[in-house]
Amino acid sequence: MKILIICTGNSCRSPIAQGFLKSFDQDLEIASAGTKPELKVNPFAIQVMKESFIDISNHVPTAVETYLNNDFDFVVTVCENSNSVCPTFNGKIKNRLHIGFDDPADATGTDQEKLKVYRQTRDNIKNEIFKFYKQYLNK
Repeated sequence: MKILIICTGNSCRSPIAQGFLKSFDQDLEIASAGTKPELKVNPFAIQVMKESFIDISNHVPTAVETYLNNDFDFVVTVCENSNSVCPTFNGKIKNRLHIGFDDPADATGTDQEKLKVYRQTRDNIKNEIFKFYKQYLNK
C-alpha cells in the first residue's frame, strides 16, 4: 500500500501523520510532501513526536512535484491550503482524501503555550490518522 501525505510546508502536520501511520504499520510505503516545503522540520513538531516515541527529526521536507509521476493507493491532504492547491498527478491515484488540521505554527505565546497547541494537533492527527488506517488500510 502506497500513501502520500501532503501539507503546505511538509514540516509539521504531514511528517507527524507519516510518523504515526508508519508506527501503526511498518509495511506501508508512506511519503510526505509539501506544496511549499520548508527548509527543515519544525522543532516543536520534532519535540512533541519524541514525547510519543516517534522520531521525525531526520525527515527532509520535500516538494510535492517530486511525486507527480508516482502511483499511490491514497493521496491524503492534511491542511486546507494543500487541499485547495493539490496538483494533478500524472501517476495513477486510486483514492484522494482530505483530513484537515489547523496549523500549529500559527500558535502564539510562550514556548510552553505553543507546545500545548502542538500537542493538541499531534493528538488530533494521531486520532484521525488511526481512524483512516482502521477504515481503509487495516483490512
